[in-house]
Amino acid sequence: MSQHEIAVNVPQNLDPVYSNMIQIAYKDDEFTFVFLHQIPGVNQARAKAIVSITPQHAKNLLAVFSKTFADYESKYGKIEVPSGKTPSESVTTIRGYS
Repeated sequence: MSQHEIAVNVPQNLDPVYSNMIQIAYKDDEFTFVFLHQIPGVNQARAKAIVSITPQHAKNLLAVFSKTFADYESKYGKIEVPSGKTPSESVTTIRGYS
C-alpha cells in the first residue's frame, strides 16, 4: 500500500462524535455505517453519523484496520474482547433505518 500526504481541511464547526455501537448495511454498490450512541440500561440508541462508502473503500478500510490494530497491539498489548458472544450474536436490529 503506497503512502502519500494530503492536506485535510477540517471545518471549525465540525464536532467530534462518540459512538459505542455500529450498524453496517450493504448493497451491491455501497456499504453504509451507522454510528450510534447507546446509553447503558436504555433500550434506545441515537444515530450520531451515517457514512456510506464504495465496496472498494470498505475493503481498503478493512486492510487499514488490520494493520492499525496490529500496530496498536504491539505497542499497548492485546485488545481483549468480552467472551461469550461472537460478533454475529451481538447484532442488534435497529428500527427506523433501512
